[in-house]
Amino acid sequence: MFFRRTRENRAFREAQRAGHELLLRLQSVRPWPDCPEPITQAPAAEETVVPHFLRPGLRVPSRHEVAGVMMRWLQPLVVDGEVRTCPGCGAYRDWIVFCMRDDSVWLRCRAGHETKEPGLDAAWFNRHSGPVDWFHPTLEEGVGRHRIVSA
Repeated sequence: MFFRRTRENRAFREAQRAGHELLLRLQSVRPWPDCPEPITQAPAAEETVVPHFLRPGLRVPSRHEVAGVMMRWLQPLVVDGEVRTCPGCGAYRDWIVFCMRDDSVWLRCRAGHETKEPGLDAAWFNRHSGPVDWFHPTLEEGVGRHRIVSA
């Protein structure tokens, strides 16, 4: 029984080697005898090329075309093991977190106090924010929408 398994393994390895040698011989033959050469075809005159991009009115602006991105952060914000509080009113939850074009992160409390947060960066914002679902032409309209939604 033990010798039969050894014989079968040896036969399998020999078949693998023979197949590999055959593959190497076939690859060395150029051009392939049964394969036609690839032919590139120009598009016909009546065919129209459809662009793969949306019309300008349907495109979403890129990250560098807007002044910044914002998200709501309802729970307490913990940075480096400390809960961040607003220096103006002492609020510690229900923030609007802004990530500006220069990758700086700003916090805004419900009372409207804004402060730059040096402990957060654009990478943190990208990890914690979801997809962009709304665009506002001005900061005031975006903050106003936040107040309406959270009220």
